[in-house]
Amino acid sequence: MTLKTTLKLSAAAASLAILAGCASTSDLEEVRQTAEAAQADAAEARSIAVQAQNTANQAQRDAQAALQMSEQNREEMNRMFQRSMQK
Repeated sequence: MTLKTTLKLSAAAASLAILAGCASTSDLEEVRQTAEAAQADAAEARSIAVQAQNTANQAQRDAQAALQMSEQNREEMNRMFQRSMQK
């Protein structure tokens, strides 16, 4: 469940509980707990997303470095081949 969906559902649940008019204290407490749980889930999801982004960024840097090294090796191999053909 996405952060937006979770927050929307929590807001809707809170609104319905308040609009019911005869909501008891225990009902309101349950809604509060649900909202707090949704916030905790959203914070955890955000943390996981940040970690995933950091991992993706590192993978991109590693891929760029590997590509650069591959291109350098290819150029060196071409130079070696050309030198061997000149002899």
